[in-house]
Parts: sequence; structure tokens; C-alpha cells
Amino acid sequence: MKIYEIGTGYTPIPAQMGAATEIVVEELTRAFIKNGENAEIIDICAKKREECELPISEVKVPDKFSGTDVSLGIMHKLKRVVYSISLAKHLKNILKNEEDKVVLHFHNQYNLFFALKLIPKKLLKKATIAYTVHSYIWGTEWEEIEKTVKKKYFQEITCVKNADIVLVLNDITIDHFVNRLGVCKDKIHKIKNGVNIDRYAPLSKPHIDELKEKNGLGGKKVIFQVGSICERKNQFGSVKMLTEYLKANSDVVYMYAGGIIDAEYQQSILEYAKENGIYEQIKYLGELAPGKQLNEYYNIADCSVFTSTLESFGLVIIEAISSGTPVVLGSNLMFDLNCGYSMYNTEEEFVSMVDAALCGGKISRDEVFDVLNKYSWEAVARTHSSLFTAAL
Repeated sequence: MKIYEIGTGYTPIPAQMGAATEIVVEELTRAFIKNGENAEIIDICAKKREECELPISEVKVPDKFSGTDVSLGIMHKLKRVVYSISLAKHLKNILKNEEDKVVLHFHNQYNLFFALKLIPKKLLKKATIAYTVHSYIWGTEWEEIEKTVKKKYFQEITCVKNADIVLVLNDITIDHFVNRLGVCKDKIHKIKNGVNIDRYAPLSKPHIDELKEKNGLGGKKVIFQVGSICERKNQFGSVKMLTEYLKANSDVVYMYAGGIIDAEYQQSILEYAKENGIYEQIKYLGELAPGKQLNEYYNIADCSVFTSTLESFGLVIIEAISSGTPVVLGSNLMFDLNCGYSMYNTEEEFVSMVDAALCGGKISRDEVFDVLNKYSWEAVARTHSSLFTAAL
């Protein structure tokens, strides 16, 4: 079985920023190969792709579309279209030359939508089409999203209806697809995302102390939040809930990292911190590279918080747990590990749980051993392989 994992074109793989879907493609491919599968990544061309041991074939696009666009504006959409059209041509050539049936695993609505439109049906029959739904939009009530998904996610609806196998991350998405869109339930499967337990791992206390001193955090207790800086990720909400706690505990720092999607939102956080006398306890780190750098900051943290208003699956939650840092997250999020985190319903619970995590110390690997084995990328890849094999 040959598996083609298809990068979205947002940023080259391996991602040098917190691009969750690109991380999934990279880690899933790496795990497939470790498990003995024949897997390859198809990705957008990149002038400065970081050295990587993974097999990657490039789809050429004009230079002005090869960079990473974090603004998510019209150029971002145009880039998606340009890459998707070029990708369809690339896949068409692959299918012409493949003798045996292959798996094409898509992760983006633009990519599969244009492939379905531009690749002849006769050629598409040589592939099993798998599509993973990463979009967070499906994780809320139908009445709230009906107009939005039909206007902005019509491509994804087409993808889900036409894929041979649909992979989703939560139960509410299955309900919407089956009961609202009439998608055949038999081809929809709930899967996990995983964590690279070698990249995200506890560091020694002396190493952590050294990193804290290096970052001006010696003697401080650190609360850490990872995610793009925008309203949905809710960093401002975290700061507001922590305001009085920070005022009462001058040795506590709220540290956050991620690309700035909404500059006004970021400015609002800083202005609020100044107005409320906690500016010196708020530390913005910018965008952190996945892997070693991000793992160091998880380890610097005494507690990681995750207060997003909506997510399909939070990779950063399990990364933090794998790094040994306890997590506090909202009960609105669809996350169901057995240990390593606390879920809050109210602001009072949030602050109380953060305080308990700061005082409770790190998580040992023994505490979360079983969970991490279930969520290792190798285990996740085996689930994918069995589903792909059955579909073939």
C-alpha cells in the first residue's frame, strides 16, 4: 500500500511554525515509515526547506506563492487555489504512472476540491481518497454554523461527500455530517491526533533552571499558553481571568507564544496589562519553532493553559502533557485523556486549578505512560493504516 500524505500548501513541511495540520502530515508520515509503510509527502515547493529525512516531492508554484502567508487574507486564498490547481496536475501524473491502487490522504478542502474537479474520474478510481477534517468550525451546534459552513465551507462539504474515507476528530462532527449533510456514516471514522513523545519530553531540573535564568524567569512560576494570537484562542480571556491572581502573586508570569493573526487583539492584551498593573508579568514570546524550542518552553512552564473558545483537537495540550507540564483547559473543549490536565467551568475554577498546578509540580512520565503510548504517532498511524487497508 502506497500512502501519499498531502501537505496543504500553507507552509512547507517540516513546519517552522505552529501550523498544526502540517505537523500532523509530517509526524503521520514519519510514523507510517517507522511502522514499515510505504509513505511519501507531497508538498508545496520551498526555496529554504529545512533538512528533513522524510521523502517529499514538491509541487511547483510561482515564487510569489511559495512563502508562508499568515494574514489569511485574499492572497492566502489565492495561494490555496494556485497550489491546489498545480497539485491536481501533479497527482494526475502520479496516478497515470501508478500500477497499483494508492491512498491519497488530503487535509485541506481546497486541495481535494480542485483534485475532484480537475483529475479525470477514470484516474481517480486508481486511488482511495481519504480526507481528514481539521476545521474547528464543525465543533459547535448546527444552528450556529449552518449559514457559515454552506457559504465558506462548501468545498469541504463536497470533499466529505466524495471521499472514500472521512476521518474526524470528534463526535459532533460525525453528527453534523450524517444527520445534517446526509453523508454515509459507514465511511466516517473518529481518529486521534498524536504527539511525538521523543520531541516533547521532560528535561532535567538543572536544565529547566538554566533555561529559566536565561529567559529572565529565575525564581518565577510560569503559566504558558500556545496558539495563534486571535480571539478564538482567547489569550485575552486568560489574562483577564488571571489579573487578580497575578496582582496577588508577583512571582507568577503569564507567558504566551504564537503567530499574530490579529494585531489589534494583541495590542489590546498589552494595553490591558499596562492599565491593570500586570504588564511586567505578561511575556509574549513570538512564534516558536515546533520541536526542541517549543519543548524547552513547555518545560520552563509550571502550568500550561488552554482557553480556546473552539477547537477540533488541541495538539498543544498533549504536547504539554508529554513534556511533563500539567494543563488547565476549558470544559467546552472536546478532549478526553485520562490524566495530566484539569477542566474548568468558571473563572474561579480556572484560577484555583492554575494555582494548584503551579504548586503541584511536574507530571512524571510514569503517570501518563499509558496515555502517551495510545497517543504516540506510531499508534495513531497504525489506526490510519488499518482504515486505509480496509478501504482499499
